[in-house]
Amino acid sequence: MENSLIHWVDYVIVILSVVLAIGMGLYFARRQKNTESYFTAGGNIPAWAVGMSIFATLISSVTFLAYPGAAYASNWILLVQGLMVPIILVALVGIIVPLFRRAIRLSTYEYFEKRFGFFARLYGALAFVLGHFSKMGTVFFLVSLAMSAFMRVDIYIIIIVLGIAITLLTLLGGIEAVIWMDAIQGFLLIGGGIICAGILLFLPEGGPSTLFSVAREFDKMSFGPYDWDLTQLTFIVMALNGIFYAIQKYGTDQTIVQRYLTARDDKSAKKAAYIGVFMSVPIWTMFMFIGTGLFVYYQTSGAILPEGIKADAVFPHFIATEIPVGITGLIIAALAAGAISSLDSDMNCLAAIGVEDFYVRFKPTSTDKQRMRLGRWIAALSGVGSVGIAMIYAHWGGEGVLGVVFELYAIFSAGIVGLFLLGLLSRRANKQGLYVGIAVAVLFTAYAMLTSTKFDLGDGEQKILVDLGSLNFKHHKYMLGVYSHIIVFVVGYFASFLFKSEPIDESLTIYGYLKEKRKARETK
Repeated sequence: MENSLIHWVDYVIVILSVVLAIGMGLYFARRQKNTESYFTAGGNIPAWAVGMSIFATLISSVTFLAYPGAAYASNWILLVQGLMVPIILVALVGIIVPLFRRAIRLSTYEYFEKRFGFFARLYGALAFVLGHFSKMGTVFFLVSLAMSAFMRVDIYIIIIVLGIAITLLTLLGGIEAVIWMDAIQGFLLIGGGIICAGILLFLPEGGPSTLFSVAREFDKMSFGPYDWDLTQLTFIVMALNGIFYAIQKYGTDQTIVQRYLTARDDKSAKKAAYIGVFMSVPIWTMFMFIGTGLFVYYQTSGAILPEGIKADAVFPHFIATEIPVGITGLIIAALAAGAISSLDSDMNCLAAIGVEDFYVRFKPTSTDKQRMRLGRWIAALSGVGSVGIAMIYAHWGGEGVLGVVFELYAIFSAGIVGLFLLGLLSRRANKQGLYVGIAVAVLFTAYAMLTSTKFDLGDGEQKILVDLGSLNFKHHKYMLGVYSHIIVFVVGYFASFLFKSEPIDESLTIYGYLKEKRKARETK
């Protein structure tokens, strides 16, 4: 411990925060009698707690570490994605929350099956599993990277210890423990961020005026470049990406949709969704500001960073060397909270998907006890698997982790938003047309990846996997997700006219929702 960068008091605070997570799992374990309580808490959680859980799930260690790292290295362009979320949410939540609470028992992708058949459900579930499983490893890596820097403990040991703690919380306590722990962790995240932002605001000589002056001079708070260029990381690329990210997150993501089911009624579920997103945007902004503050501090103070330090490691270094004893421990506890609140949600939701979309489908006669047992096994295995991915990141060095997260979202989202919008907005779309749209989107994604991904030949030379010259995919990889969603929607819609459509349940579309609203107004 004498070689660590933090005081023993900080160690105690951090250890207590991890012990609290395990304790929460043990406390709620006695209530987990069946799959309904394990996965939806019996639909009895208050709106504010569900909203805090959504908020904490959206924030995670990616915000706590990678956002300051991105802002330190560049500007605020990656925040543009988050700024699109409230715009889309206001338009959609009133429709999608009651839709899901009526149409599904547990899995988001049950809606896809009711609208387009089993293949659509399978496709959506696999997209979720692949995307979130890869994200879990990223979050484990980021938080372990920071804690390793603080404690001078091998990063692999921290990954394993955190993995055990988070897996026990989820395995034992179910979604109820996850939500209440997330609520506590959410307040820790907010407090840790405010402390760091406040310190950085007044740390430079001259205070806030110096900070904003230097930030303007180096263009550190810009959302640009603003060129209409889809080949580079520009404002328009992130704005388009953000629109589809918002729909994907609130309309097709099990970690959010499952939260709707834990609320007491439709009104509470809508309120929770609004709480989650309208708390997230200011906090995302605050952590971008922290990155800018770090840049200004190290640019003006004369403080020296370790040679070769990566952008993602600057914030942890600052916390360890510039923050007072005790406060450092609280901030590191907030960092651990970010990991716990994101990963426990993913583990529980992966278990829900495994049980509801696969096990129950292929073994419908299984008992609730068997389903409960399998759900716990899946939660445990997902924890082990994500620890393995985190170790791979640690072995690679983790360069540009936030960029990896965005690219994985673009690839694994696989046109899922197009599928959802097709079901919601069109009465004419049918499963055959959808399958054509998915096939075209998959072929397009394969083409784009093969003709834009480079591999190293050694001696600094790189080669594209499949070089088609002028026909190579040249747009930014973040646009992959955007294009795949549009392809599924447009191709799926027009291809549906080639096949005979069967009558659909109109309540699964926006038209059923609007009809209900009209009836409700007429009866008043």
